[in-house]
Amino acid sequence: MKETELEKDWMGTMKVSKAVAKMAIPSVISSLVTVVYNMADTFFVGQTGDALQVAAVSLTNPIFILFMAFANMFGMGGSAAASMALGQKNEKRVRQVSALVTYASLIVGVLFAVILLVFTGPILSLFGADAQTYEYARRYTVYVAVGAPFIIWSAAASFVVRAEGASREAMIGSMIGTIANIVLDPIFISGFGMGAAGAAIATTIGNLMASAYYLWYFLRRSKVMSLRPKDFTCREGILKGVCSTGLPTAIFSALMSVSTIVLNQILVAYGNDPVAAIGIVFKANMFITFLQMGLANGIQPLLGYSYGAGSMKRFQEVERFTKKCCVIVGVAATVLFFVAREPIIRLFISDNDVVRYGVEMLVAYMVSGPFIGILFVNMNCMQSVEHALPATILSVMRQGVLLIPLLYLLEAVAGLDGVIYGQAITDYIAVILSAVIWSKIKRKL
Repeated sequence: MKETELEKDWMGTMKVSKAVAKMAIPSVISSLVTVVYNMADTFFVGQTGDALQVAAVSLTNPIFILFMAFANMFGMGGSAAASMALGQKNEKRVRQVSALVTYASLIVGVLFAVILLVFTGPILSLFGADAQTYEYARRYTVYVAVGAPFIIWSAAASFVVRAEGASREAMIGSMIGTIANIVLDPIFISGFGMGAAGAAIATTIGNLMASAYYLWYFLRRSKVMSLRPKDFTCREGILKGVCSTGLPTAIFSALMSVSTIVLNQILVAYGNDPVAAIGIVFKANMFITFLQMGLANGIQPLLGYSYGAGSMKRFQEVERFTKKCCVIVGVAATVLFFVAREPIIRLFISDNDVVRYGVEMLVAYMVSGPFIGILFVNMNCMQSVEHALPATILSVMRQGVLLIPLLYLLEAVAGLDGVIYGQAITDYIAVILSAVIWSKIKRKL
């Protein structure tokens, strides 16, 4: 193996602020690219002026979130396992991890495609689609199902590539898919008059192109990653290590899907306008959340490498510096969104009823914006020191055990006004609990 930056041990010796910047900035850009990517479908469908099509895309959002649940499990788990193996100079395990992530992502993607195509009707009924939105949602689901293997693998691959220190390449892969989606969205949605279905086609093609780029990277550029079938194994603790470490992130995403379904079912009782509005707000608020998530995810290889190399002092320096960055960018982004809340909603749609709901909902969702990054950093720290269970529990609480009952309780107490504050209340509880749990783990370490 030729000398690489990893062999020069820059992860263990570079000044913390520079190392964090080197890893986090491309990760943040990739996260923001993901936000733009997710916003694109809603934005261009919104330009049709049809609130029902916007509502249909919102109703199918849990499908994409479920894709990301598995992509994050394989990607985050694979990234953590690969970075620790690199810190231990175990190249064989790095090859096995990267091969597992690839083949597991493709297998799960094919299973998702089959399930969605065979059970489209019952699934959309469960999601809250009615007679007005069903056909739009059905066409979107069919096309996005075809792209499931590429959507899952391209997202997972970006994490694994970053574990090798190739944050720039991970960013490029994400940008390829996003730019393709943004270019193709207006062509299929408006140019070919396909509406919501056109958005799904653009999404599938964009992820196919991103997958092609990562395929090229693995085969031609990577020094240690592998796609060879002979390196694909579930033994030697590979599958357990990847899935258990990535499980908190996966459960976080999966329960987000469930809570989104529950939220949509509650909102449908108030009409399709609130459903369309929450879809726009969910995408817009991703900017604040993913900005901080990008920071937290970007430093994961640094945390895993430091832990694998036995350098807990450096581990804690990276943690503290990243948390400061998260709070600063969280406050700045939240203030910006509060000042521009109505123009942000109108950017997606001009329907006055949807805008009215959207402005109120966006303010409610922004309340936890300044500090949500602390939760993500704490969870990544837990996963990086092989304490996945507490992070899993926090994920379960934030998006399921606590949020879902709280949504019903708040609706009973305050109706729609109460429901929209459920996520922010849950976020603050999760942030406080994560701080308490992580401080106890640190003392033991």
